[in-house]
Amino acid sequence: MSGLRVVPTWRHGQERLYVCLTDGRNIAWYDREAARVNLLSEDRREDVLDVLGPFLTGSVAIGPPPVPTPAELARLSLHPDDDLAPNRPGEALQVDLDRDPGPAHRLRPDPRRRALAAEQAVGDALDRLDGAGWHALHSVPLPGGDRIHHLAIGPGGLFAVHTVYARKQRVAVADPIVTLGRREPAPLLRRVRADADRASYALTAEVHPVLVLVGPTDVSVTAPPRAVRVLTDSEVEGLARTGGVLKPADVEALHAMARDRNTWVRV
Repeated sequence: MSGLRVVPTWRHGQERLYVCLTDGRNIAWYDREAARVNLLSEDRREDVLDVLGPFLTGSVAIGPPPVPTPAELARLSLHPDDDLAPNRPGEALQVDLDRDPGPAHRLRPDPRRRALAAEQAVGDALDRLDGAGWHALHSVPLPGGDRIHHLAIGPGGLFAVHTVYARKQRVAVADPIVTLGRREPAPLLRRVRADADRASYALTAEVHPVLVLVGPTDVSVTAPPRAVRVLTDSEVEGLARTGGVLKPADVEALHAMARDRNTWVRV
């Protein structure tokens, strides 16, 4: 018996199988997605492959862990409290509702819950782009209590996404005014552009503003918005069809910068 055991773990939706000694120390891990067994010591190579045997599928590369890229080193050195990547869609709203859920009985639904439902729907759609080489960050805090609802980073560029709950409402867009149903018109597109401009300043890269309307019955655009892309929630995943702007290394470097809370403190 080799005395080794296999411990499966999940991180950011990816599975890794760690090979551990009896004292809990890791000596190797199998990355299914990369089809690679990373050995920390060649001395136990045969034992590691033997214990991983039932889990290996197809051909796999075997060797020492690859040298981390600058983006990976930045991520590894980031303090957990400063890492925005674990934020859930609508993180700020969820925290606010946990602290102050409001009255148990109310005549009208809490608008925070509707806004949360919208951010969750759009955030889930953006998270599904991960397999296409995209990264999404949610509830990116800005000075003054503002925040970017979602930041999408991928081959098609960078997008600051603002979501609006518009279920069963007719929406009229006349730059910079957005009118939802019978509500008072508001210059929402100015806010959307301002968020993108602040993100561009923080990341020193062009960030495109996007307004996503969740669940509208109809959207009419009478004055085409300047520089702002207006989508419905069913169109969000179409961002994955855009490409040719950023290389994979650039995507990773920008994601490493954007996930650091300190990147946003002076914008």
